Amino acid sequence: MEWNAATREHIDARLKDKENALAAYAYKSSDAFRFHTESEDIRPNFFHDSDRIIHSYCYSRYIDKTQVFYLVENDHITHRVLHVQLVSKIARTIGRFLNLNEDLIEAISLGHDVGHTPFGHDGERILSEFLQKQNEGIFEHNVQSFRLFHDIEAYGKGLNLTAQVLDGIICHNGEILQNQYGCDRNKTPEKLLEEYKSSLNGTLKSKAMVPMTLEGCVMRISDVIAYIGRDIEDAIILKLVRREDIPRNITEVLGDKNGTIVDTLIKDLVNNSIDKETLSFSPTVFDALNQLKEWNYKNIYLNPKKSSQDAKIKAMFQVVLEECMDELGSSKKVTGINHWFDSMSDAYKNSNSKPRVVADYVSGMTDDFLMNAYKEIVIPKSFGINFAVEK
Repeated sequence: MEWNAATREHIDARLKDKENALAAYAYKSSDAFRFHTESEDIRPNFFHDSDRIIHSYCYSRYIDKTQVFYLVENDHITHRVLHVQLVSKIARTIGRFLNLNEDLIEAISLGHDVGHTPFGHDGERILSEFLQKQNEGIFEHNVQSFRLFHDIEAYGKGLNLTAQVLDGIICHNGEILQNQYGCDRNKTPEKLLEEYKSSLNGTLKSKAMVPMTLEGCVMRISDVIAYIGRDIEDAIILKLVRREDIPRNITEVLGDKNGTIVDTLIKDLVNNSIDKETLSFSPTVFDALNQLKEWNYKNIYLNPKKSSQDAKIKAMFQVVLEECMDELGSSKKVTGINHWFDSMSDAYKNSNSKPRVVADYVSGMTDDFLMNAYKEIVIPKSFGINFAVEK
């Protein structure tokens, strides 16, 4: 069914008025760039991108991807799927107060972490080591998120997301904390593709990338705001830390609960960024946030209790990676990599090395899928009552 002319005219006029009312530094959906021409759609470009992202296969795999804590049986612990929703809500709140493009912010937020491996940043480091040993560049989750939407989804054709959304995704690195966030308004789509290729081979680390939009900057800092206090709440539930362990000089500025920390950081950021072309915190809040991030690393992320299974996890990854390397292109059907690879486009098959294909496949696994693949490889199977049926 087509839109009737009167409805289309009315909607177009309202969307135009909405965009014209945005802040001077906001990025308009009408200025978005796609790498491949498409038929016109009534939905604004960035709003359309959000639809494509949430209907993608890689988005659905968020449901069983680790955020920080893995191998714990507690349904209240944050998984990746909840984290991206929290990032989206925080980023849209900031974007609304600064009168920026919320559709662009939401699309970047929802898609930013699809490139995460099973077992979070630990799996990311293992995959990067694997590629480096094969002389095939490095692995970074934000680069892989870009790669999934641009080169892998839709069976190797990509989803043709706008350059502005892809840029915000690849530049989102939440490990970076800065006292001021600015964007590179002169960055072109061509430059973005150059950065993507350089980040794959390791000549450009994604931490050095700067978003082309202020909305990308909002999402970048929102990633930090979303995890910094939430990870503390999860760690308290798991009895890894106590609330009273957080230094008082930090809690007196930010608070000691996630809700208070989020509220403080959003208000301070907006107070110091409204009607400006950069984002910044006040010196006092930024210093407290930086100290809290360092405290989290020491007491949560690098806590020996959390890493007690890391050697086993690394061994499991290595077994699965080796099996996939051996299996790809053979008649073996243990991990499923050949079924996946056969479904991909000729363009994908012809433009990627064997190690990169294996990295793409394994990084897309959920935690449970990886463990099940490992069990399939190493645990013997019963022959049943006789050898008549092939197992």
